[in-house]
This record gives sequence, structure tokens and C-alpha cells, in this order.
Amino acid sequence: MKYIYLIIAFIMLAIGTIGIVLPILPTTPFLLVSSVCFAKGSNKFHNWFVNTKIYKNNLEDFVKNREMKLKTKVYLMALSSTMIIISIFMVDIIYLKLMLFCIDLFKYYYFIFKIKTI
Repeated sequence: MKYIYLIIAFIMLAIGTIGIVLPILPTTPFLLVSSVCFAKGSNKFHNWFVNTKIYKNNLEDFVKNREMKLKTKVYLMALSSTMIIISIFMVDIIYLKLMLFCIDLFKYYYFIFKIKTI
């Protein structure tokens, strides 16, 4: 099972690293999954990952203090809102549109009131 966690961790790390360069891919969620999988897969790889520049620049503040830089928050909210709005326009079912809208509102509530801004 540890090998599966390590494989998933490296795949998520690769996607997260690509997300640094490509604006359409969010970096933070992939790196969070990678961090969890490294922790479950191997202490050696987890310690390596925690000491990388990618981790320190993108996750360290969030993992330690539940806070994010304003730029990161705005980027994540804008990207996710864009995806949700596109989904709202593509769906014909009114209840699904309403659910997507509520998810978007909850996301704003969580990012604004639950995660501190640095």
C-alpha cells in the first residue's frame, strides 16, 4: 500500500508542478494530496518533500497556520469560480444549477472567513 501512496504522491507532485507554470491547473490541491500521500507512504520522501522549495512557497503557511497569501486565495477562488460558472451554464437542470451556485457561495465563505490571509 505504501508504494501506491508514493506513486500517487509523485503523480500529484508532477501535476502540481505543471500547475505552477500553466494557469489553468490549480497547484495547491495537487500539492496537498501529494503531501498527504508522501506522509502515508514514506517518512523519507515526506521529509524530502517538506523541505522542497515548492512546498515552502505553496503549502507551508496553509499547513502550519491555516493561512494563505492573498494572491493564492484570489487565484484559487477565481479559477474555481470560473469552472463552476462554466458548469452552471452548461447544465440544464435547475436544481443542479442551484447546487453549484451554493457550492460557489460556500467556497467564498470558507476562503474569506475560515482561512486567514497573510
